[in-house]
Amino acid sequence: MSDKIYSVAILGCGSRGADTYGKRVFNRPNEFKITDLCEINPIRLKETQERFNIGDDHAFLDENEFFKTKRADVMFICTQDKDHVRQCLKALELGYDVLLEKPITGSKEECYKLLDMQEKTGRKVFVCHVLRYSPAFLKSKEILDSGKLGRLVAIDAVEQVAYWHQAHSFVRGNWRNSKECVPMILAKCCHDLDYLQYFAGSRCETVSSVGDLTFFNEENAPEGSAKMCIDCKYQDTCVYSAKALYYENWKKQENTWITSVMMRCKERTEENILKELKTNPYGRCVFRCDNDVVDHQFTQMAFQNGVKANLLMTAFTQRGGRIITFYCTYGQLILNEEEGLIKVKKFGSPTENIEISSLVDQGTGHGGGDDGLVDKLHSMLDGDFTKGTSLKESLESHLMGIASEESRINHGKLVYVHQ
Repeated sequence: MSDKIYSVAILGCGSRGADTYGKRVFNRPNEFKITDLCEINPIRLKETQERFNIGDDHAFLDENEFFKTKRADVMFICTQDKDHVRQCLKALELGYDVLLEKPITGSKEECYKLLDMQEKTGRKVFVCHVLRYSPAFLKSKEILDSGKLGRLVAIDAVEQVAYWHQAHSFVRGNWRNSKECVPMILAKCCHDLDYLQYFAGSRCETVSSVGDLTFFNEENAPEGSAKMCIDCKYQDTCVYSAKALYYENWKKQENTWITSVMMRCKERTEENILKELKTNPYGRCVFRCDNDVVDHQFTQMAFQNGVKANLLMTAFTQRGGRIITFYCTYGQLILNEEEGLIKVKKFGSPTENIEISSLVDQGTGHGGGDDGLVDKLHSMLDGDFTKGTSLKESLESHLMGIASEESRINHGKLVYVHQ
């Protein structure tokens, strides 16, 4: 790794831009220096300036002003899904290397357009497929590649969204409506599609998918419920209550990050949180929102090397965490994030249990994947992709997701990914 200190400009100072990647590179002053910020929320921009010691001359509310010139070596693009490609194209034209928050896009045409620009400019684009850098996933890949379980035949994966996460992000939040965001199979599961392709070790040939929005709609609203949870007679009994999710959990210091996402004012106080819940979109009844994305989806994939995979994404789980079973010719491998275990079941041998916590040296974001990505970022910027991923590799999972949504809309029709 070189001794170069890379300058960083952050576009989008929210949960991922500031709290995840910004925080981590700020704590690596020998590798990175944050120099410029752009954020449309003035309160959040001011907070981030203070956090990273950025003066007013290097802080922008206007994206057009921000893009007038190149301001750093690297741009972190951590904005809303449908802005990613447009902004990344501008950044590449200015000569930036880019750390691009996932998902890239829900459009096959935009995928290829971005790849063409990246190849034309010769710049680097790293998509935040952080599970590729998570110790548990790296360990699982190591075991599979060792050959001790034989040849991989099939993968069965469950993405447990968790009931409260579905309510926060995909019913009330930014990823609730298909007119404003990419399909949920990409918004939530481009990580999953990416690691399935990574483990399969082959391009995906065909996809079929079914899924629906079955629960979070007005016909399932309790009788006499109100539009805003804070005005509702069920506010203290409904498991989806915004008061419970954003106020009670904040008091207990549980999942406080979602309260931070919800808040539009800087100071997190009891009075301000309760005030926000009266008018904030996150305070709405989950059965009375403008959401239209699915709350469950099954996707089946066939890879060119013969490996088959099934992915279930579901809102209806108590907790989050992925459960992935790999079926091999001489054994099974189970990666269970909920239980915190990797189980190695070689046929004819006792089960070997590996605690995931023993693999994670630092950080908890995405099982250590957020830290793992930043660990590798400097060397990838130097040009070492030994343990990193290129834009071309990252596009594969997006093409799978786009095909999956096409199949779902067409009632499970078989779709060829690369046609």
